[in-house]
Amino acid sequence: MIDNFFSSEIVEALLEEFPSDSDPIWEASDQKGIQVKLRSNWHLESDIRSETRSVVHFLNSGAVMKRLSVLTGIEKLISDPYFTGGGLNCTKRDGLLDVHADGNWHHAMGVHRRLNVILYLNKTWDPNWGGALELWDENLNGCVKSIDPLFNRLIIFETHDLTYHGHPTPLMCPPDQSRKSLILYYYTAAPRPEAQVLVERPHRALWRKRQLKELA
Repeated sequence: MIDNFFSSEIVEALLEEFPSDSDPIWEASDQKGIQVKLRSNWHLESDIRSETRSVVHFLNSGAVMKRLSVLTGIEKLISDPYFTGGGLNCTKRDGLLDVHADGNWHHAMGVHRRLNVILYLNKTWDPNWGGALELWDENLNGCVKSIDPLFNRLIIFETHDLTYHGHPTPLMCPPDQSRKSLILYYYTAAPRPEAQVLVERPHRALWRKRQLKELA
């Protein structure tokens, strides 16, 4: 967790061009009790607004990926030019994301997912609204770390079949507020270590409320 990662001017610019709820760039997920949120549906770089595109380029740069390798010990990281599953996220009142382990495979590139990077864009966030990122133990007994989604806070964490996380309690923010973030994923050609693998085949997210099964 790194607070004040960018200059405040950069993150203010991201927030200023953040799409409205009605923008056609959004793809809605509305699976009751599992995930209720909006996610940007970027297909081309031209779909990304200019300030956000500059930040994405920086976070996907070789210099940043080398630094991420030093921080995490995961070598030869690969960024995702397809933005599969990544991009902007927006969760409104009553939205949630059940505790889950992420998908493990990028079909277009044939590589293994290894790292998540989240930049929060919530300038006036009240922790009483909920929405904290919860990191759960490997046996799914409960949350062991809770991180509020505060403005200009960057989260970096390894992702594999035992890194359970989410924000499973419905948001209680006012109707005119939302939980906003920019999310990017990183991959390697090399597979995950065996100790991090529960499901060997390529899979999507494994959900706690579905007994670690994918959505249909």
